Amino acid sequence: MLNYRRLSVGLRQATTCASNVFLFNTRQTKHLSFKFSSGYFQRFYASASVTGQISLNPPRRTQHGGGTCSSVSKTSPFRSILSARSLSLSGPACSKVEAKASKSLLDLQPNDFVDFMKEKKIWRCFVVYDRKTGEVRVSHPELTELGDFARDDRVDYDKHEAMFLEIGERSGCLLGAFVWRTNRGQACGGIRLWDYTTMEQYLRDGLRLGQGMGVKSALAGLWAGGGKGVVQQPRLGEHLDPNTRSKIFFDYGDFLSSLNGCYVAAEDVGLNVRDLDNVHMFTRYTTCISEEKGGSGNPSVATGKGVICAMEGALDFLHMGTLVGKRIGIQGAGNVSTVIVEELLKKEVSHIYVTDCHMNRVTDMRNRFPGTADILQVEKVPLDDNGVLAHHCDIISPCALGNVLNGETIPTIQAKIVCGAANNQLGCPSDNHLLKERGITYIVDYLANRMGIVNCANETYGRLPDDPAIDRHFGREWENSIFLMTKKILKKAATEDITPVEAANAIADKLSMDLHPVWPHRSQQIIDSLVENKWHLQKV
Repeated sequence: MLNYRRLSVGLRQATTCASNVFLFNTRQTKHLSFKFSSGYFQRFYASASVTGQISLNPPRRTQHGGGTCSSVSKTSPFRSILSARSLSLSGPACSKVEAKASKSLLDLQPNDFVDFMKEKKIWRCFVVYDRKTGEVRVSHPELTELGDFARDDRVDYDKHEAMFLEIGERSGCLLGAFVWRTNRGQACGGIRLWDYTTMEQYLRDGLRLGQGMGVKSALAGLWAGGGKGVVQQPRLGEHLDPNTRSKIFFDYGDFLSSLNGCYVAAEDVGLNVRDLDNVHMFTRYTTCISEEKGGSGNPSVATGKGVICAMEGALDFLHMGTLVGKRIGIQGAGNVSTVIVEELLKKEVSHIYVTDCHMNRVTDMRNRFPGTADILQVEKVPLDDNGVLAHHCDIISPCALGNVLNGETIPTIQAKIVCGAANNQLGCPSDNHLLKERGITYIVDYLANRMGIVNCANETYGRLPDDPAIDRHFGREWENSIFLMTKKILKKAATEDITPVEAANAIADKLSMDLHPVWPHRSQQIIDSLVENKWHLQKV
């Protein structure tokens, strides 16, 4: 079963192709800011709490085919005992001297890990799960610690088929690909460009986000497994130089091609469409390229419509009628929120209250919908102001920052339904239960905002106007449509007296085990062939 805390962190930013992102000011500030193409800013804090189970069993190592293997328990309950562990997902890197003094690969800053690999003349490496023996295999004995980490971890590692790492030939950057449950199809998910403090953070982010994408795809009915690409930023911010930046993504294209299609990439934090076009120059295994090159384009319209469908599903399940005459509160006035407002006006709601911390977004939305002042109210609020959540309305829609539903804000909510596009809306697992105790119906974010990945998932199958493969997600006939899946999750939660999050996780976990109808285990076969043919020893 899925661990909620791990999944929520993994899904925090698993919104593949949701926005074009440009990263700046990465080393001087406590937290990082990102400018989204949707026009609003989103801030992700420099640290996050991760919980996990401490293993009481000593490591057991065996030799297998010349490589180091570590066993993984097949029978023990999955991540059931929680203990706090602090992880900084971003922020200033530790010094090279301090990192090397730790003598732990996991404590090394990723750029120092690259130096370690070069010293050992390692240019590629892998950690793979052997499904037959239940062991974790590592490509090089010098990297045994990475296998031990995977075997002993009770937070983020869930028998991921593979973790592949490579040093980019042109850029020298550490490139990673993380693959999870590809029985449903090729691993699919975005590439993230980020500055990690330690290798442990680097690996954990890839593992949790890879699983997050697998769960989201399964719940959306996509024949895809979980995948994530992770690229460590260079030491001195060279990724801001256009020439160096191009080299990074040329390298990633080569990296993808070398993996033979077990992982298909897309866009995530730190990348933009031009970056994906550069990846595409050296591989066929990527999506989210520009429309003029056959890509899927801006997913905001599809994402906004998907949130509306989830709202309608919740209203229908609760016997609250339709959106006609309802009062809606929205946090955030970006591209997706603009689509939501447009659709709500069509649905003849009686009141829409929108807040945003940027005046230009507020002005843009007011100008976009002239003559609606009697229905639409858009206000500028201070950064981190969550007052909209307490607005008197039927539905609250968080569409900006994550972690806004917490012990401080939930007691103030007057709405019966919370349904929005923001990721990781819940602050911690207990907040999930607090919503239930207060009689508030929460629609899981990775259901409501699924259309980001859906929009690009099948780019290689060609494009159609009013594409039925996209439109069926908005309908009420296909069993995996957002409307019907919302009702299915809420019914399961009510019947079993559990939260909607627990119900959604259970359904997604089961769906993620289904086999692709045409290519079952194709990616696993590719991974097996890469290991057998010594991918890690081939020249980069």
